[in-house]
Amino acid sequence: MNLKPLTAAELSELTAGLNRVARNLWWTWTQEAQDVFQELSPRGWRNLYHNAVAILHEVSDYELRVRLQDPEFAARVKQVIAKFDAYMGEKDTWGNQNMGHLTKNPVAYFSAEFGFHETLPIAAGGLGMLAGDHAKSASDLGLGFVGISLFYREGYFMQAINQDNWQTEFYTLLKPENLPIEPVLDAKGEPVQGSVKIATNQVYFRAWRVNVGRIPVYLLDTNLPENEDHYRDLTLRVYGGDTSTRIMQEILLGVGGVRLMRMLGLSPSVFHMNEGHAAFLGLELVREKMAAGQALEQAKEATKQECIFTTHTPVEAGHDRFSSDLMSFAAHKFEKQLNISHDELMDLGRVNPGDQSETFCMTVLALRLSRAANGVSELHGAISREMWQCLYPGKSVDEVPIGHVTNGVHLLGWMKGPLRSFWKGRLGESWSDKVNESSFWEKMLDEDFISDEEIWALRYRLRRELLEFTRRRLLLQGHSLTAGDYIAFDHLLNPDALTIGFARRFATYKRAPLVFQQFEKVVELVKDKERPIQFIFAGKAHPRDDEGKKFIQHIIHLSKFSELQGNLVFIENYDVHVARQMVSGCDIWLNNPRRPLEASGTSGQKTSPHGCLNMSILDGWWREGYDGTNGFAIGDDSHPDSVEEQDRVDSENLFNVLTEEVVPCFFNRDQGGIPRQWIQKIRRSMATLSAEYSTWRMVQDYANKYYKS
Repeated sequence: MNLKPLTAAELSELTAGLNRVARNLWWTWTQEAQDVFQELSPRGWRNLYHNAVAILHEVSDYELRVRLQDPEFAARVKQVIAKFDAYMGEKDTWGNQNMGHLTKNPVAYFSAEFGFHETLPIAAGGLGMLAGDHAKSASDLGLGFVGISLFYREGYFMQAINQDNWQTEFYTLLKPENLPIEPVLDAKGEPVQGSVKIATNQVYFRAWRVNVGRIPVYLLDTNLPENEDHYRDLTLRVYGGDTSTRIMQEILLGVGGVRLMRMLGLSPSVFHMNEGHAAFLGLELVREKMAAGQALEQAKEATKQECIFTTHTPVEAGHDRFSSDLMSFAAHKFEKQLNISHDELMDLGRVNPGDQSETFCMTVLALRLSRAANGVSELHGAISREMWQCLYPGKSVDEVPIGHVTNGVHLLGWMKGPLRSFWKGRLGESWSDKVNESSFWEKMLDEDFISDEEIWALRYRLRRELLEFTRRRLLLQGHSLTAGDYIAFDHLLNPDALTIGFARRFATYKRAPLVFQQFEKVVELVKDKERPIQFIFAGKAHPRDDEGKKFIQHIIHLSKFSELQGNLVFIENYDVHVARQMVSGCDIWLNNPRRPLEASGTSGQKTSPHGCLNMSILDGWWREGYDGTNGFAIGDDSHPDSVEEQDRVDSENLFNVLTEEVVPCFFNRDQGGIPRQWIQKIRRSMATLSAEYSTWRMVQDYANKYYKS
């Protein structure tokens, strides 16, 4: 086929289109776009955190134009740009059909962290990943929606393990010019700039815009020459510093976020606080109304009608609390603005107003200034009603106005390439249009649509990708390696073994080492050559959480110096990319939190579309998702009150389900070597969990329950 070379105008149009796509995170959940950027520089794609913007900086304009003279490549670029433009221009969306009022007056979603992709590491854990997936599905649904957070220029920490197997932290500077973000400018092309009074200073901020498909997320940034160094560093790190830094970050997020909305001419119909970090936005809304002439109580009631609140924390210690002295130092400006005393300000965040020994709780403030509140699973909603009944005198626990919306995940954002190729091969180019519908996943129950053999082949491909990824990462983690070590790494882990994954924040309540309490029995399992098993662990402990770091140290020590060597590995520097590899390649996703402390959990929801089965305590979302056929439960729908007894019972139950259900089911093969019973569970998992625990469903639940009124 003879095709004419592209004209200069056509080349300019394609390069401009690629740059437009690169600066919108739509490409992070669109395989064809990722393939184009990866092809431009495969090594750069791998080494630059799969960053489309950085790839276009890596490739010169001249090289790009020459590459586009390849007709086949140019055709694929055109298809990607056309697909992006069609997505951005679509009018017939669920949001326009069902929530048209939000187009003019959007939802303003405030979150201290957003986890979008490894390119932009400004999230510390599940709260941020949930916020990022919420934004992506809001875009897919065409919902009127705006996100607000902070631009942490050093992001969350990078993890390294020292020679004592102890976690150490280091930080790298994020450069906006190399990221899929852009400065927020006014009509004159100048950066939009606002300010917030914090302590005795006027703190100035600018904003960056992250284009997440059709919706913007704005990140506030105090790194300006007008600010003292201390205030420039307010937006240095995710949850960085002490409680003084924390309260100042939260004033900036809440108050600064509302002020940015006003500067941009936005009038949100709903202010959605994702956790208590954003609760100061309520005081700013009250201040605005009082400045317009309303009395305090009237302004509070009007503000309450605008706000909703999602709590993610089922334990008292997890809620932000600030002392009277710290509130007096950092937040005293509210007293003058609201014309109230210091004690009256404190009472807004106290369970027991008038109790001067009680600290100021951000969750209490959020609940007091919201018309509706919710937990993030059915059990968490019940726990939250019980926890905060004291704020609603005269109401029984069941009458406390805290509901629930169970968390989900953005399916396309987490699905690995082989799974995308599988669906594309069977359903054609438009397969992804239906991926959030239950009927799509119910196809997995039809053996005429896909055979057991095909499912097993897919699982082997995904497991192989994980093992080879793990070998590469462990090779990079090695110190003082010899030539023999390189050969050894090529044989580390067994592609035929039952592969059990555990990856998440190493908070102590998640009990990462629980499975190894039955150490001698676990060793017997991994040494069984007929039915081998292996473990892959990853995760970070908070820099100030020494107990969590001890868990990491213990697991790494076992991986290097115990009889589990070769059957247990720990991957350093857990991030979105590592998570994506693990949720797709593992056979079992292990989750054993101390119930009921897992408010929801979302990592296990990412495994279902890939055919990885959950083995979990009946806490959070799994308590709702498990039906006896689609995975494995550790214990029943109850738990002992004693922590020590709970740990003992759960350890025994974990080992029992592993040995009596999981291992026999996985290795029960027919004459052709196919584990029919195991694959039936995979079918059931995909069909019953994938669509139900997606943010497509979740965001619609929020819209219908809380955004509509």
